[in-house]
Amino acid sequence: MGVKQYKIKSSDLVLGMFVSGLDRPWTQTPFPLQGFFIREMDEVFQLKRYCNHVYIDVQKGKGPLQRDLPLPPRVKRQAPVRMPANQPVDVKVGPIKIKHNVYAHYNPLQKEIPAAQELHLQLSRSIGEIDSILDDSVGSSVAVTKRLAGEMVDSVLRNPDALSWLTRVKEKDEHSYSHSVRSAIWAILFGRYIGLPKKDLDVLAFGVLLKDVGKIQLSDTLLDTEDLSDEDRAEYESFVVRGVESLKACRAVGPKIISVVQTHCERLNGSGFPQHLKGDKIPLLGKIAGLVTFYDGVTNPRNGDKAISPSRAVARLYEMRDIAFQEELVVEFIRAIGLYPTGSLVELSSGEVGVVVEQNFSRRLKPKIMLVLDSNKKALAKPKLKDLANKEQKIQSQIDKGKKRLEDVSRLDIVSDLEPGSFDVDIATVRDAYLFSEQKQGVWQSLSKSLRNINIFS
Repeated sequence: MGVKQYKIKSSDLVLGMFVSGLDRPWTQTPFPLQGFFIREMDEVFQLKRYCNHVYIDVQKGKGPLQRDLPLPPRVKRQAPVRMPANQPVDVKVGPIKIKHNVYAHYNPLQKEIPAAQELHLQLSRSIGEIDSILDDSVGSSVAVTKRLAGEMVDSVLRNPDALSWLTRVKEKDEHSYSHSVRSAIWAILFGRYIGLPKKDLDVLAFGVLLKDVGKIQLSDTLLDTEDLSDEDRAEYESFVVRGVESLKACRAVGPKIISVVQTHCERLNGSGFPQHLKGDKIPLLGKIAGLVTFYDGVTNPRNGDKAISPSRAVARLYEMRDIAFQEELVVEFIRAIGLYPTGSLVELSSGEVGVVVEQNFSRRLKPKIMLVLDSNKKALAKPKLKDLANKEQKIQSQIDKGKKRLEDVSRLDIVSDLEPGSFDVDIATVRDAYLFSEQKQGVWQSLSKSLRNINIFS
């Protein structure tokens, strides 16, 4: 068999190469995929920042200009962390029809926010009323939720950031339905990215909004308990069947929507419930519902103290590819939301800390960031907006014109995202300041005052 890999300096990387290994653990870098094609110059710059050399697979991507490069040593790959008692899937799954850029139009974020804000409030009210869903008198609540699910889809199609912002930060909503709303928005964002038809997005949104309706029949003690006995686990898992039976009595809920509810806890290798379905026995919308439910569950758990950062959640998803979730969906979901979703608290290469306030959809590693702490982790007198993509474009233009050399340029990159609650930064205040700056007077002053009281060493 011919040689597949070459070790090259990171400074020799070009677009089209396939990076198969690094000179350090993947977990010490911002790259969620262990092996990827270089498609953007951003990725080249990131690799140069973190690695002196990398390994490229010349059978999958472009090769080096010189073929007499040294071969890489045998590197032991760390075994991925898997869920307890779960094994890799042993059934084949068919490819998924993915169409990018189907929904190319974007509304400006500030223009979409007022409609998204009102929609979020209506959703919270309508989902909160479904706790008595067996009563015929609440059929209107289900119908309202169905209509709002369609409006959610329309809002996300116009601007994916709007609803994402309004649900990224937990307010005072009950966890049961705030989780459902967030999960539905992640599902629509993902479905939008892979080009699902509008009718499928409507079904997906409504199904995810109603996926936990069976939990209303479980005790609060059972829902709040983390370490369940086998008997309690069986009782907990019954919420799916309970929810399906409840929804079958509602004329506004069709079979396709019930299918999403019924299969959102199934897993690719058959380790899920209630039917232990495997592979393509799980419908596509059910696979998506399960993936987004898991993602929101670990980033916004019932026990808020155990929330993990988006990058760690993405890493866990990637470890579970072709075990609990189909690899193709995992990879596309990571690409859809980016490594730093809207609302993420991040630290920059300058040492400054800020909040991701808006995505640059063509350059996921270069979002817009509202800086709130300086390089010494002290509150800025007035938070500053940084558009990393725009800054990078200006630098690249100077390099292209010969005004600056690549090695002399100081770039501004995201080094890492931070765990929720780091430095006591109030993300909701940052959000309001960015989204409603014209209506919210004095919000910067209140933010700066709260940040100045932070003891970063506590």
